[in-house]
Amino acid sequence: MEFLKDIRLKIGMAKLKNKLSVSKRKVTYSNIEGVRSIGIVWDASSTNDFAVLSRFHQKMYERKIDVKILGYYNGKSLPDQYTAIRYLTCFKDNDLNFFYIPSSPETISFLKTSYNVLIDINFKKIFPLQYITSLSVAGFKVGLLEDSSIDTPFDLMMELKKPVKIDEYLNHIVDYLEMINSKTKK
Repeated sequence: MEFLKDIRLKIGMAKLKNKLSVSKRKVTYSNIEGVRSIGIVWDASSTNDFAVLSRFHQKMYERKIDVKILGYYNGKSLPDQYTAIRYLTCFKDNDLNFFYIPSSPETISFLKTSYNVLIDINFKKIFPLQYITSLSVAGFKVGLLEDSSIDTPFDLMMELKKPVKIDEYLNHIVDYLEMINSKTKK
């Protein structure tokens, strides 16, 4: 059975590579003051991380930045803390097609939304989340530096000591986004 899963996953990866070869995305980012929306792609299997994400959401809300979190939860039913939250949407295995590609209306909507910044919190490199990060039309994508960074979807990569703590990771991202200022002087 594991053999069949591997074949399905390889076909899913090939489909992603094919879509990436024809997709065009313009990288746009000037400074943190111009950011009005942040999309977060998150491995929701660790429920302890949710408190950190809630604090981050609140901090960005105070800066008038809208944050939407799309999480992948590989269990059968969502934990209670993930339900009825306006800024969080989770998808599960039954929201994936045969090749592990997300196919729910929520994931498709997330893919098509032009977030100013997309933050990838997929440290285990789970394919459905990689698919969403790679094909998102977000203006600026941030993620962890990978061993094979040649085909990375990220515009800014962070290198942090492992194991990576989400709160430190998010703080570093905000620090770097505040440092970047590509406004041209008139």
